[in-house]
Amino acid sequence: MAASCTLVCCGEETESDKAAIVRFSNGSVSNADNLDFSIYKNTDEKNPRKKSRRIMVAESDRLSYVGQNFGAGSLKCNSLCKYYVGVLNKQTMQMEVHNAVLFNMQPVIPGETSTATPQNTAQSYRDKVDLLIEAFGTNKQKRALASRRLNQVGSNALQNVVAKAATSVIDKKGLAALQQEVAETESQEALAPHVPPCNPNADRREDVYPFDERIFYLVTVVLSPVELAALEEPGSKMAALTPAELQKMRDEGGSLSVVKHLENMAAAGEAGERTACCAFYLSLLLKLARQKSVQHKFGHDQGCPRIIQNKLFKTFTVETFNNGRVQNIVSTSMRTKLAAYSLALLLHMGHMTADLSLLHRDLGITEAKVIEVAKSMGLSLIKPARAKGDEASLRDDHRQATVVLPLVKYDQFIERRKRKKMY
Repeated sequence: MAASCTLVCCGEETESDKAAIVRFSNGSVSNADNLDFSIYKNTDEKNPRKKSRRIMVAESDRLSYVGQNFGAGSLKCNSLCKYYVGVLNKQTMQMEVHNAVLFNMQPVIPGETSTATPQNTAQSYRDKVDLLIEAFGTNKQKRALASRRLNQVGSNALQNVVAKAATSVIDKKGLAALQQEVAETESQEALAPHVPPCNPNADRREDVYPFDERIFYLVTVVLSPVELAALEEPGSKMAALTPAELQKMRDEGGSLSVVKHLENMAAAGEAGERTACCAFYLSLLLKLARQKSVQHKFGHDQGCPRIIQNKLFKTFTVETFNNGRVQNIVSTSMRTKLAAYSLALLLHMGHMTADLSLLHRDLGITEAKVIEVAKSMGLSLIKPARAKGDEASLRDDHRQATVVLPLVKYDQFIERRKRKKMY
């Protein structure tokens, strides 16, 4: 009967404890004892993306081999799966299982170094590869090389064509008109990265900033059907809040936009359920806009689903490194993006009309900034009508924004500072 062995786990291991498994790209090694192996690690151990980088070097009398677990020459399998290696102790018949990392060892030819300039190195390397293809390449490689040379355009000819085209455009429109067009384009695209995907040629107002991906865009503007279904449970809890709880939320400085829609929400029906889900998602957006550094447990106490949490982190936060850790922060540009997406959500919740005065209070930014975001989205601003006498004191002057087709195109206002008079 064959002898049996038992597996022994070595517990938690660090990056330095991982076993190295090497594979030579040009064949197998007949005598491994003649190779001198050395391993080097990155000195920046605080950076989580660099502390695991290793370089393996194998030297012999005839040739040297180098392998690394990062960069273009590394094996992609290291990032896709984990490898383990077992070491058998023949005396105790116990096999210790260790974490392993794979290295693809490639020979280093003396004289083939990259000490030249990047442009000359790339050009000389391309020429060498073309010569090898001409001499030893397959028929498919030779046809690809001939096609590339036929379609190649010289840099001087391309520069001449571009210069002639630019000269003809300048002569046709004029330099001043082109500068004006560039200024208008820059002013319109100042907030473009933060504005939700828009369809200005839509026939209906609801399709200008579509609710989900089924209407126009492949990118979700507000919530996809899967995300909306995930919000049913927390949305139902928010819809079940009593008037006393809503008043308590209002008194404690909660989101006024959320409280307003919950108070006016229908008692039952599909529209009421969708409004409740949107109200919960809006509360997360408004809460996120007031954060500086977002923890990974954001929204966990409120019952936020994992798919919604991943959407918030991916769409509205920026990854940074701090003391060797990856942190998610809400930058100034992300706050503007949160304001734009919250405004798009409020439009769908309020029949294409949103209250800007409540929104700027909930976001913690100025009303002028919210109006600037609304103008960048092409919305029409509604100023409250002036009231006389006692009606003015009883009424709140709330500025609102609505979608009117076609969208409004606003001119950029550039504020000029007055010079101080010298006495």
